[in-house]
Formats: sequence, C-alpha cells, structure tokens
Amino acid sequence: MARFARERGRHCRVRLSVISFWKKLAAFSGPGYLVAVGYMDPGNWATDLAGGSAYGYLLLSVVLAASLMAMLLQALAAKLGIAAGLDLAQACRLHYRPSARVALWLLCEIAIIACDLAEVIGTALALKLLFGIPLVIGVCLTAADVLLVLGLQRSGFRWLERFIIALLALIAGCFIVELVLARPEWGAAAAGLIPHPDIIADPSKLYLAIGILGATVMPHNLYLHSSVVQARRMKEEIGKAETLRLATIDSTVALTLAFFVNAAILMLAAATFHAAGRTDIADISQAFHMLTPMLGAGVASTLFAVALLASGQNSTLTGTLAGQIVMEGFVELRIQPWLRRLITRLLAVVPAACVAIWYGDGGETRLLVLSQVILSLQLPFAVVPLVRFTGDRAMMGEFVNGRWLGIAAHAVAALVIGLNLILLWSLR
Repeated sequence: MARFARERGRHCRVRLSVISFWKKLAAFSGPGYLVAVGYMDPGNWATDLAGGSAYGYLLLSVVLAASLMAMLLQALAAKLGIAAGLDLAQACRLHYRPSARVALWLLCEIAIIACDLAEVIGTALALKLLFGIPLVIGVCLTAADVLLVLGLQRSGFRWLERFIIALLALIAGCFIVELVLARPEWGAAAAGLIPHPDIIADPSKLYLAIGILGATVMPHNLYLHSSVVQARRMKEEIGKAETLRLATIDSTVALTLAFFVNAAILMLAAATFHAAGRTDIADISQAFHMLTPMLGAGVASTLFAVALLASGQNSTLTGTLAGQIVMEGFVELRIQPWLRRLITRLLAVVPAACVAIWYGDGGETRLLVLSQVILSLQLPFAVVPLVRFTGDRAMMGEFVNGRWLGIAAHAVAALVIGLNLILLWSLR
C-alpha cells in the first residue's frame, strides 16, 4: 500500500507539473503570433505565387530555409529582450556610435515603409477583388486603418493578440480549403523541400528566392519581438530561463504555422498554374481570376481574396507596434501611435497610388515583389547586431549564445549577407 501511495503521489505530481506547464504556455503565448503575422503578409503572396507558377515546387526549399532561419533569429531576439532587458533598438543605441545608430534607425524605417507598402497594395487589391473598389481608392482607404489600430490598442494588448490570432486562423482555414481543391502532388512537394543548386545559378530564380527570404525574415520583427516579450515576462512571475523556453516555444509554433501558410501559397500556384503550363502567373489579380475556372470551384477565388484581406490587416497592426518600438529605442522619440501610424502609412500610400494610376495592377504586383527585395537588403543591418549582442557575455550573462548556437547564428548572418551580395551582382 505504501508503494502504491508513493507511485500515485509521483504520478499526481507529474500530472500537475504538465498542467502547470501548459497553463504557463497558454498565459505566455501571444508575442510569437504577433511576430508570425509579418511572415505571411501580402508581400509573401507575390513572391510565393510567382515562384510557384514559374518553377513549380522548386522554391519550397527556400521557404523552408527562410522559416528555419526566422525561427533561430526570433529566438535570439526573444533571448536579448528577456536576458538583457533591452530590445534590439535600445541595445543598438547603447552600444553604437551616434552616426551608426542613426544609420541603423533610418535603414530600419525604410524596411518598415517597404513592409507597409506591401500591406497597402495587398489590402487595396483585396478590396478591389472582393468589392470592386478601384485600386487607387482602395489604396487611399488603407490610410483609415489607423482607427482600427487605435481601437484595438485601447482595448488592451490581449485583445490585440486575440484579434491577430483569429485572423491567422482565418488565413490558414482558407488555404486548407484551397489545397483540398487544388490537389497538389505531395511527392513533388516533398522533393521541393530539398535545396537545388540551380536556384543560385539562375539569376531569375535567385531574385525570387531572395524576395522570398525578404518576405519571410522581416527585419523589424526582430526589434518587435525583443520588446514585446519583456512586457509578458513582467506579468508572469517566472524565472528568465523558463521565460526564454516558453518564448522560444511560442515563436517556433507560430512560425511553423507561418511556414505552412507560405508553403500553401506556393503549392497552390504550383498545382494550379504551373501544372497547367501557366508559368506566367505572377500577379495577384491574375491568380484570383484564374483560380475559379482552373479549380472548378466558385469559392476558390473568394477564399483567396478573403485571406489576402485578413493578411493585409494583420500586418498593419504589427507594423505599427514595430515602428513605435524602433523610434523610441533608437532616438528616444515618442509620438502618439496614431500620428506615427499615419506618417508611415502615407509614406507607403503615395508611391502605391502613383503606381496604381500609371501602371495598374501589373505595376502594383511588381512593386510588391520589389518591396520584399528591399526588405531582404535591409535584413543584414538587423541580423548582424542581434548576433553580436546575443554573443556578448557581458550583456547576456549566463544566457550568452553557446558554441553551436553561435556558429549557427553567424552562419545565418553570413548566408543573408552572401545572398544579398549575389543579388546585387546579378542586377549590375
């Protein structure tokens, strides 16, 4: 009886420990999904659609590699915020000279504007496809989303997270239905997860690959994540080590969802367009109009546009938060969130409206792909400081990067820089 009682007590303790872990994870979850939003914004759609229609499943390996890199980099960003108590912008302000600090800040602002440009275009296209609103008017209407941001921020951070998670679920649900309708070749898709040297050798494939990298690994998300995890740590009375573990799980799960959404977009294009010989479909509007006749289901195009609209609105929210964190961290300048949002959005609306007027939908899509390449070119200026700071024992203490993590982090930084140099060389 005594032995039975001991065993029962041990099982009870294990069960309570498991329950406690899941309760803590549920309480902590949220920052990872804020970050994951940026990894499935409208910019991803243009690059993934173009890659899938032109090259089938070949660039799935790029989507996978970019997602794995994102998981590593976001884990490092969370570690910086939790261990050092600083977001990436604050760390740069404290450890770099004023000239370097200003340069990094301006580069980050360019990345945020490029990201916002993708959101403007994506949302305007979705409004046009769903409701027939002219593209130029749709672009102008996106300036009003500042009201949505303000309303959610005033309701509390948890409500903001819930809204974002709900939209993520909507996007994922839409693409699950799309893949069921498209019936992709799963064997070919699995083969596409293996990298092929032809991606580097062919400039057109490399351009799209770097566009996918820029659309997947977002520079400003590193600043955002390193900040938002600190607020959650202050609310939860747990140690730094456990906080870091929960933050890593949170972001990894959320980014896994982002990977499946990005892979689904590329697979949808490969199964629907590339398989039918339509390798020229690189335009979101084209894809919308072709999905219903090619899949034989009237709901296909509608689901596509609904997911695009949800994607644009989701990215709008996190872009605003990242912009505030970057401005306050680098130059300690605080302005009202609505004013910050309005300035950033107007800087994106003007070029988008001009392109919509002069070139139409095709020009908008080209601008969308270009915005993602710009993001990729800005990425090293966020990655290199992040790797440096998380490898600094004086700043990180016992949470400094270990040997193998340090090697992986430096390898990712070198790969990002190398791919960007190759891109610049190919475009000379």
